[in-house]
Amino acid sequence: MDKNSAALYKKMQTEVESYQNLQKSCVKMVKQRAMLESQLNENKCVLDELNLLGPDNKVYKLFGPVLVKQELEDSRQNVGKRIEYISKELKSSSDTLENMEKDMLKHREAVGKYQQQWQVAAAMK
Repeated sequence: MDKNSAALYKKMQTEVESYQNLQKSCVKMVKQRAMLESQLNENKCVLDELNLLGPDNKVYKLFGPVLVKQELEDSRQNVGKRIEYISKELKSSSDTLENMEKDMLKHREAVGKYQQQWQVAAAMK
């Protein structure tokens, strides 16, 4: 393998490694996003249940091993804030995932380009 072919091969290997690292990060992000979606759905269900309650109903929150009485409106606000926070996190993770996919596409294209150049260089020998 001459110097030009070796340099192309090294560049291609670097791109492949970058692509694989992005793939791993992408998988982690997808798992995190799925967990956030699950939490969001769970909290929406809790809010729906809280909205069914009347002012005479009692609400308790679990703090460690103890149930503590909580005002209905406070519970609704807390769950609403949690839904807002999770929604923001979900949007952020979606944006990050989208950027990762764009980067992966760039690396995939670069690998293809280097692969073609390397094959042409190898065929010219």
